[in-house]
Amino acid sequence: MSDRDTSASELSKMLTGLGWEFPFERELSLGPLIRFWDETIATSDSLRGKLARAIQDELRGAPELSRPIESPEPLARHADLIEALMTAVFPAVFWGQEHSAALIPFELRSFYSTPAFQRDLAEADGRLRGRLNVDKDTLVRFRLLNAYSLALARLHGVAFLVDDPIIFTVDDRETGLDRHFKINFEGRFVDVEPVKALPPLRPEVRARFEARAGDFQALAAVFPPGSVRFRGFTVLRALDVTDQEVLSSLKRDLIDKESIVSSARFDALQIKLRTLLRRPELHLGVAAIAGERVLSLNHGSRLDHSCIFADSIHSKRSDFAGSIFERAALEGKPLFVEDLGAYPSRTAVEDDMLHNGVRSIVIAPLHYQGTTIGTLSLSSPRPDDLNPLQKPRLQEVLPLFSMAVKRSMDEFDIRIQAFIKEKCTAIHPVVEWRFRKAAFESYERAEMSTGAPPSELGPIVFQDVYPLYAIADIRGSSTQRSWAIQADLLAQLGLARDVLQTAHEARPLPILDQLAHRIDTYAGELEINLRSGDEMAIITFLRTEIEALFDHLQTFGPEVRQRIEAYRSAVDPRVGVVYAKRRDFDESVTSITDTISSYIDLEERAAQAMYPHYFEKQQTDGVDYSVYVGGALLEDGRYDPLYLKNLRLWQLMVACGIALRAERIKDQLRTPLEVTNLILVQHTPLAIRFRFDEKRFDVDGAYNVRYEIIKKRIDKAVIRGTTERLTQPGKIALVYSHGSEAVQWREYIDYLQKLGYLTGDVEEVELEELQGAQGLRALRVTVDLSHRDTEPTTATAMLPLSTPAE
Repeated sequence: MSDRDTSASELSKMLTGLGWEFPFERELSLGPLIRFWDETIATSDSLRGKLARAIQDELRGAPELSRPIESPEPLARHADLIEALMTAVFPAVFWGQEHSAALIPFELRSFYSTPAFQRDLAEADGRLRGRLNVDKDTLVRFRLLNAYSLALARLHGVAFLVDDPIIFTVDDRETGLDRHFKINFEGRFVDVEPVKALPPLRPEVRARFEARAGDFQALAAVFPPGSVRFRGFTVLRALDVTDQEVLSSLKRDLIDKESIVSSARFDALQIKLRTLLRRPELHLGVAAIAGERVLSLNHGSRLDHSCIFADSIHSKRSDFAGSIFERAALEGKPLFVEDLGAYPSRTAVEDDMLHNGVRSIVIAPLHYQGTTIGTLSLSSPRPDDLNPLQKPRLQEVLPLFSMAVKRSMDEFDIRIQAFIKEKCTAIHPVVEWRFRKAAFESYERAEMSTGAPPSELGPIVFQDVYPLYAIADIRGSSTQRSWAIQADLLAQLGLARDVLQTAHEARPLPILDQLAHRIDTYAGELEINLRSGDEMAIITFLRTEIEALFDHLQTFGPEVRQRIEAYRSAVDPRVGVVYAKRRDFDESVTSITDTISSYIDLEERAAQAMYPHYFEKQQTDGVDYSVYVGGALLEDGRYDPLYLKNLRLWQLMVACGIALRAERIKDQLRTPLEVTNLILVQHTPLAIRFRFDEKRFDVDGAYNVRYEIIKKRIDKAVIRGTTERLTQPGKIALVYSHGSEAVQWREYIDYLQKLGYLTGDVEEVELEELQGAQGLRALRVTVDLSHRDTEPTTATAMLPLSTPAE
């Protein structure tokens, strides 16, 4: 037996001598009560005074009641007289409802009690039954502290209150459910008499007691064992605090992270709800909503793990269509069905519950920040057992269960996110739901087969989505980079030759002339062409055969040291080579790509607000992005072709904005660079699949591979019959395969021409065949770059630059 589950009868025995010895004498006596009648009531001329005098007359015939009572016989013999005396302690108006009793001083045994106390809290012999919320030692100390408190008040006039709450729990004899009572002890009818001389109460000790700073040692010094006698009886009043205790206990339980996924804890929650609602046959069910799935926790679940997913019965939300569960969720408030057998609109869900013995039920939605995250259901096999009268108590526990469900789902969500991150790294928010669904399905399969967490995600495929692709490329970036490398290498070779030439003039060593000849050979070849491997070969030559000589060559004189210092000053210490032209080129490329990339990000946020879609972007010597749009990408499947047309127009507007921004920063670049714009038109939907090895989406199916081939090669396309590249600075190229695809885009072009962002005629050209892609055509339009300083914040905020022609 635990300390907190100690039976009252055992405690009573302990308090009467089997545990800590009570250090003072105790006597049961009605003397203080009789004196109350004599002094307070009998002197009155009221009707109560007449009653008191009548009682006094009766007491003259029962002198044993005025003496200490040592056996129950006098109490039984004068029961009517005691009944009259006790009317001063227990008002008749509360007689039938109040849980009160008169106890032997400092003993948990009554000799007189109200009917409610006798019915609910007492054994046949008057001892209290049930359990206390304190352990044995605490209870003994509490009794002793109360004795000291009473003695201090009566003998020294020091108020030393003891207000530690004592909660008494008993099982209801009718329902078997727990009831909780807060117990208060009153010592008004207890006299405290010194048995022997007491030590004086020093002022400093009195001050400590008045400040409630006394301890047992100090109290025992003031009242040594055997020094006082307590004569009279203690009044016990018990207040039913079942609701408060259950709610407090539920709060403590539901804070525990396993409160709804541990079998023992779930059972405990059910028992406490039975107590709160006074329904001994009540059954608890909790369900969490995770996307389109419903995870139900009840006694049919395993509840052996610490995860809401593993410990729940999985259903689809569609399984509850038209049921009382869906109705409660839609209405957002508890739904009471007092008799399921008489419910007029039963679905298969209600029929199944009825078959399993459920007759009365309440379904209450669980909310978090305005969203329904689950339901709490309470059911009973008795019709009318649950009804709206219980709604106030139910409303008090719903936030607690909402908190528990939210926490459990958050913990499972962390598992899901970690699993997805392990397999897929970052996931675009628009399609995150699909990865979560795949993770759920993987957990379900693993749970059914091994019971262990899953190791792999299932396939992620989206059918019938429309692709949009565009690239803003830096024209001739490879050639420009090659020129920058050549220029820096030639400069470094020239500085190295100056060192060798000056050193040779100081000391004409043939080897120095031979090294200078090798430098001239490298420089001559480099001026013609930069071949693959030339850069590494030249840098290796300079470091191992030229720079290695500098420490010795600088001893050849001040002019040589000056040339060496000039060489070293020109070399960038971070990369170990001359990095002037390449720095200018790299910084210019970075400036352009950062400008374009940030602009596209700004546009993308605006476009997502118009209609959600999948988006990915890559940044190298330029920026390219892919968009996929379609109902399959959204969890609710919402889609209309209007949004696809809107994104295509947006794509063309963004291309205009990119051209204007590139033009705006051109004068700030150290290396002059031009930007070209290309849009790949594809009006036929395709399928995309997530490639777990590459951590990205790619087209799915042999037919759709052509689209990916075109994407990779289209930036190199030239116009048929010429050597002219399709992409040109200040222009936008739109590549398509079928003539019908161009019709819609011509309408967009016409619109932007009227707004003043595009100018001139529309060029229509055929392209030379690309490997794996034949029959491509293109439209090419010119951006009006004269408006670069009036370009709006976003393309989606474009307003007419001039009034369109009437």
